[in-house]
Amino acid sequence: MPQEVGVQYKEIMKKYLESQSEEDLYVGQQFSRRFIEKNIAPEDVISIHKNALYELHPHLRKQVWDSFDFLIEMMIHYGLTLREHQSLVRKQEAIQMEMNVATKVQDTLLKTTSPNVRGLDVGWVSKPAQQMNGDYIYFLNQEHASSVAVADVMGKGIPAALCMSMIKFGMDGLQFENSSPRNVLETVNRIVEKGVDDSMFISMFYGKFDSTNGHFHYASAGHEPALYFDSATSSFAELDAKGLLLGVKKDAYYEERSIPLKAGDFVVMMTDGVTESRTEEGFVEMDTIQRLLVDVKNLPAQQMAEHLYNEIGGMQEFRLSDDFTIVIFKKELE
Repeated sequence: MPQEVGVQYKEIMKKYLESQSEEDLYVGQQFSRRFIEKNIAPEDVISIHKNALYELHPHLRKQVWDSFDFLIEMMIHYGLTLREHQSLVRKQEAIQMEMNVATKVQDTLLKTTSPNVRGLDVGWVSKPAQQMNGDYIYFLNQEHASSVAVADVMGKGIPAALCMSMIKFGMDGLQFENSSPRNVLETVNRIVEKGVDDSMFISMFYGKFDSTNGHFHYASAGHEPALYFDSATSSFAELDAKGLLLGVKKDAYYEERSIPLKAGDFVVMMTDGVTESRTEEGFVEMDTIQRLLVDVKNLPAQQMAEHLYNEIGGMQEFRLSDDFTIVIFKKELE
């Protein structure tokens, strides 16, 4: 501890105790910078103060000096805790900066173009529960067909974003290839199986609308079943197909199915952030989801998707417990 700092501090304190003037107090306030320049810890500042006071008033009661010793010990632990807290704050700020950059990169890399195919009305909403989205939507547009992949990475943050970038890479390579749901899932599965850690799990539902015959073809890699609404009977049915999660097995088999879409029919593809939404009363039942869709079945697909998000999100006061993604393919009226 620099001796000259202690001597200077004693003189400043002596003047203030004698005058108690604002001018001498200001001098003391300015002198505090010297402690910072000399990297003097808070407990050492108290020790300097104690020594200076003892030299000026050595006959103070013993309890006064004991109280300083107590304060010094307190400040030692305080200083350690403060430095640890400041270190954590700096690390948190650095992580937040990285997350901001990663979010921007994710938004740029994973952009997709909504389809524009004759006879099909498309609407979609994807809202992250946290800063980065663990759900992913990818549209594959061809001359007489429009396809969509709805994926859910069972993880959060940067690792999930990297997985989704890998999925997009695989999907981009299918622009001019066989885009049947089975082939797409088999291709993406091989890419994921090679490059994704065993701790990451990815589910995907892939649907393709063929405008030449009005059929909707689909396959699933362990994903939530889609909902099919039959406008003729005003009833719902689940669209499910057998298939393992992506990356589990190199030569996994994916079942492909198809249904005809008639005017007014629609297919709703979702992630479990929709089907497993929770409120204070418990999970949102599938009956509730179906009722909300029926209420707006005559609206454009985008308005239907936004209505479902607003209603279910509102039940949770928009504090989502999981990423919320919904895509609607609706056969337009003739």
